[in-house]
Amino acid sequence: MSTSRGRHRRTRTLSAAFAAAAGVGGVWVTGAPDDASAAETVVVSTTAQLEKAFAAAGPGTTIQLRGGTYHPAKSLKSQANGTAQRRIAVTAHGPEKAVVDGSKLPEGEWLVAIGGDHWTLSDLAFRNSSAHGVVLTSSVGGIFRNLTTHGNGNSGFTLRGDGTTGNLIENLDSYGNYDPGNHGQNADGLAIKFGSGTGNKVVGARLYNNADDGIDLWQWASPVRIERSWAYGNGVNRWNDPAFEGNGNGFKLGGGGASAAHIVTGNAAWDNSQHGFTENSNPGALRLHRNTAYANDASGYYFASSPARLSRNLAADNATGTAKLSKRVISAANTWDAGQARPTGLRTDPTTAYGPRRADGSLPATTFLVTGTPGIGASMSPAYE
Repeated sequence: MSTSRGRHRRTRTLSAAFAAAAGVGGVWVTGAPDDASAAETVVVSTTAQLEKAFAAAGPGTTIQLRGGTYHPAKSLKSQANGTAQRRIAVTAHGPEKAVVDGSKLPEGEWLVAIGGDHWTLSDLAFRNSSAHGVVLTSSVGGIFRNLTTHGNGNSGFTLRGDGTTGNLIENLDSYGNYDPGNHGQNADGLAIKFGSGTGNKVVGARLYNNADDGIDLWQWASPVRIERSWAYGNGVNRWNDPAFEGNGNGFKLGGGGASAAHIVTGNAAWDNSQHGFTENSNPGALRLHRNTAYANDASGYYFASSPARLSRNLAADNATGTAKLSKRVISAANTWDAGQARPTGLRTDPTTAYGPRRADGSLPATTFLVTGTPGIGASMSPAYE
């Protein structure tokens, strides 16, 4: 009997906390009152409710945002840890479209800053911070799915710190991020930087029109796996900055002295102001398989230091060369190995690649960069594998 009273007491405490967080107009939903492990769901519709619910979140919390735009007055911060069984989730309420806008934050504050484990962020947009959009520091087991990060004053989405392990970034659109204070030098679509940790994976991202790189793995000391993602239009001065310093690689796969054997497969880079794919002085044994580099303003592939292995990759119409590779690189069955400057039947109309994602959040169906040669380069769409 005393154990039962304890369970009731703990559940009432949890419920009261989330009822207060929701406030007038908010909704909290919990499991049966005798189940102390029941998940708490908070449905919010105002910025104040979102700020309170975010600060109160703990294992098993789900925060659902009703459709609309939220303007937090301070960074949404948390060091709380979920667990693999009781995650902390922040998501849209059903099919409703929710946007978290950082235009009212103090100068230099990140829009979202999470230092805990086992978080899920899904089906949300994060925009207009004067600094970083979404930052995860030393976080374990995160799931970040169907997100948009754009118009931020530094990188759109960032993983950083040692002990950052087992995170999945899936179906991210990150674009138009620009850091005016650094003249575009640091604002990437996706940054996995300054740290280490295995098991981090990027799938189905579109990283485009950012001031710096599409994806940047600067000083990341552990392998990252990148699959079926696109990086395009990065490093172009769209902000009329007379001192613009944006770099503009599609996939920048290291740098800063760290050595990591990243795995990069099924991706495409086009119309970037520098290389499509570059090791950026990473001496690790990178593996690139079935990627496509098209019409970049430097090389399609630039690997001057690492003993990388490149196989079945495609390059065409890159301004300063197809592939610049050191003697340490193992290059086999790529288009340049076969002497193909431009593969037969290469389709170059990108219109459908810029269209809306499919209902499940995956990349749009497109024939862009598909060729008449099977098994070479990124498939771009499963229908054209």
